Amino acid sequence: MRVPPVRVPPVRVVVTGAAGFIGQELVRVLARQAEVTGIDRLPRQAPMHVTTITADLLDDHPAARSALGRADVVYHLAGCPDVRDARPDADMHRLRDNGLAMARVLAAVRPEARLVVTSSSSVYGGTSGGRACRESDPLDPRGGYAASKQLVEQLCDAYALAGGRVCVVRPFTVAGPGQRPGMALARWLAAAQQGAPLRVFGSLERSRDVTDVRDVVTALVDLAAVDVRGVVNVGTGTGRTLGELVAAVSRAVGVEVATDVVAAADVEVSHTLADTARLRELVGWVPHTDIDDLLARQLAAGSSAAWSSADTRPSAARKSAVSGRSSELLAGR
Repeated sequence: MRVPPVRVPPVRVVVTGAAGFIGQELVRVLARQAEVTGIDRLPRQAPMHVTTITADLLDDHPAARSALGRADVVYHLAGCPDVRDARPDADMHRLRDNGLAMARVLAAVRPEARLVVTSSSSVYGGTSGGRACRESDPLDPRGGYAASKQLVEQLCDAYALAGGRVCVVRPFTVAGPGQRPGMALARWLAAAQQGAPLRVFGSLERSRDVTDVRDVVTALVDLAAVDVRGVVNVGTGTGRTLGELVAAVSRAVGVEVATDVVAAADVEVSHTLADTARLRELVGWVPHTDIDDLLARQLAAGSSAAWSSADTRPSAARKSAVSGRSSELLAGR
């Protein structure tokens, strides 16, 4: 007797913050292999076969609540992203959009659903002496943004203690097409094209672990596929000085650039650097950022690329990871 082929039901995936920088890229990748619903306050055209819900997570929107309650995998990316936001009510917005929204998502998802939450490397408070930040390091958040991300992590810790399946990801300086215009590389590319000096906060000797958004997305998918619990850094493990990044911008636009070094705010850390040992152990690879390629793509796409415009071809470091995890995600492992 002929045995019918096994049919794996489609995985139901929800992405909050789907219209954001990382969210757009994640939705594109997931749409190839799962039933995807994107939730965001901002309306944005989505790829084919993606359901979009324009809603605020705190408004108790029926469709958003239903999608979260049915999901097999939830990527919670929504929140206030700006470290330097100095408005008088900025911390209240962060509490609402980072802390309270996280609590609402935790209350809505099924206990058996896999949850991947983006925190931030800002919770470490930076590093010094070339030492990479490890997931086990004590946290030292500077300012309201980092404190709100620590609150997100504390809520996830409580959820995990209650039996929830949650992975908290700490990304390091994510860059690429679609980056917010206020971020350094986007600002610098725009300034260089206009012949204006590049404003640098603090010093050209400060450094950042710059991570390609495509690698961040691949890491998010891989971590969900292998059902990781706990905290994981997502970075390259390589720091680049702001001076090196300025030089890369100059190469990208093909002109000499001037800099305007100004005082950095107290919330701006001097150096960031990820310890990537745990990520490599869990998924078998770590990001590698080709800064010249990244800037060329970002320059070609513009500083606010839409869902349809960014290059999503996997880098060499990510090809095996993307193909290797697709079946695992679909199988619900």
